Amino acid sequence: MAFSRSHHYAVRIEWTGNLGTGTDHYRSYTRDHTVSAEGVPDILGSSDPTFRGDRSRWNPEQLLLAALTQCHMLSYLHHCAVNGVVVLSYADEAEGTMETEGNGGRFTSALLRPRIEIAEESMRERAVALHGPASRDCFIASSVNFPVHHEPVVTVRTAG
Repeated sequence: MAFSRSHHYAVRIEWTGNLGTGTDHYRSYTRDHTVSAEGVPDILGSSDPTFRGDRSRWNPEQLLLAALTQCHMLSYLHHCAVNGVVVLSYADEAEGTMETEGNGGRFTSALLRPRIEIAEESMRERAVALHGPASRDCFIASSVNFPVHHEPVVTVRTAG
């Protein structure tokens, strides 16, 4: 079965923050918006509260970090499955750093902290090592211009 080399994605974004006078002043509108795509639930978005956003909604910086963690996890699980490492659970508490300058800014780094539980002690070394190829093959990590670091912790499920 051949896979296409080119993949296309479509999303729609709609600004919902017009309070009646549009953007006639920096404080006269909210940063609220809705991100949607066919067949999946909408994402309620805003800007970071530092930039007059609503902290109860996802901001683009969080979504970028979420995309990195999701992509790494999915790549990692694939590598484990094809290399005989049985993953029983996976969780990550990632952090990203963004620096602002003038009216712009950019991410300078991200740190992923995956916590993986595996089935057997004999799999531990491979489980740790597979973060390398998973990172290399992660589409999102390969697309960003800042370093993505990893601090994995691998534990073995104990009989209980």
